[in-house]
Amino acid sequence: MNPLMRWMRFNMVGAMGMVVQLAALALFNRLAPGHYLYATAAAIELALIHNFVWHIHYTWRDRCDATSIPARFVRFHLSNGLVSLLGNLFLMRVLTDGAHAPLLVSNGIAILCCSVINFCLGDSLVFTVKQEGLIRLSWWARRGSNPQPPA
Repeated sequence: MNPLMRWMRFNMVGAMGMVVQLAALALFNRLAPGHYLYATAAAIELALIHNFVWHIHYTWRDRCDATSIPARFVRFHLSNGLVSLLGNLFLMRVLTDGAHAPLLVSNGIAILCCSVINFCLGDSLVFTVKQEGLIRLSWWARRGSNPQPPA
């Protein structure tokens, strides 16, 4: 798939994830008012899970198989998750407390700021194309000590 098409798909998933995150933030903030950073972290986690599922089945489906989903989920959380969590919490603090911007506006700005970094990490780290060395290594692990790779 060409990079522009993948970027467009990423942004469509991201827009849906943004709706999930903003709706969850509004709900969590209503349930526990005054704790907007905790509500933000919980909303980010819901959006991360949502986005991961859509990226597996839509954005990077040509690079995914069922055997790699758990490993990709961990890499997704360690890359996109950390960028989203740290970036959102930092920007929320600056925009909401410092600039006195409304909560959902601050969160929308934070999401957009993190999106370019998250696309790059997803494309280069999380949803990478299988490498021949990794395929060969997994074959050796199944065959034991036989050093002959498949023909």
